[in-house]
Amino acid sequence: MKTINKILCISTILTFCFSCSIDDGDDGIDPPNFEVLGLWDLVAVNVSEAQDVNMDGTASTNLLDELDCISGTLLIDGDLLWTYEQTAITITSITNNQYAVSCSDTISATGTWFSDENEVTFAGNDVLSTLEIDGQQLINESGEDLPGIMSYVYELRKN
Repeated sequence: MKTINKILCISTILTFCFSCSIDDGDDGIDPPNFEVLGLWDLVAVNVSEAQDVNMDGTASTNLLDELDCISGTLLIDGDLLWTYEQTAITITSITNNQYAVSCSDTISATGTWFSDENEVTFAGNDVLSTLEIDGQQLINESGEDLPGIMSYVYELRKN
């Protein structure tokens, strides 16, 4: 009987020792913001000056309005892993503040993530580093003028 009591006592102590998890808040580690979980779709690729790349007579600062070949998704899952797939975009200066924009290969990446209330930080691949949380949108603002991209905007997919 004493042996059974010792085994129960030791197993109880071991259970308490190993039952801590990431959301316990111990050791100054805040739990991740799980509100960012889900599938995020690319909804805007913003440039500094409106362009009429598709030559339809209407210029836009969002390249998704101009080219059908641009797409992107970002999956953020509960195992603290992310998966990313997006069309690469090439912008070349022509003349008079006009630019040629084209789609190239799809970029794929994966890694781990962590988030607080303001931003999601991505590790494991240098394709993504940090996205700002703005309601139901994640925003990557580089602020570059053409031929660079000002920002990428992702929106949480509704089920």
